[in-house]
Amino acid sequence: IFEYPTAEGISLDLAEPESKHAVEVDGPSHYLQEVSSGDYVANGPTQFKARLLRRLGWTVAHVAFYEWDGKSASERRELLKAK
Repeated sequence: IFEYPTAEGISLDLAEPESKHAVEVDGPSHYLQEVSSGDYVANGPTQFKARLLRRLGWTVAHVAFYEWDGKSASERRELLKAK
């Protein structure tokens, strides 16, 4: 199901409610960039949502924009399998 709202009112990008498995596609607004290293770090609201979903029994695969952008279809499939 696309854009699935949980019973608690949390929106998930893709979800299989019966098994509580989900995929979240995290765009640039979900991250902060370290000034010194240039690495991306999930921002506070994104980290909180991830912790909350784990406590509610969900298994969530996060796909970050910087992992996805510029990849071929086969590379994207491999990325999803690895998650």
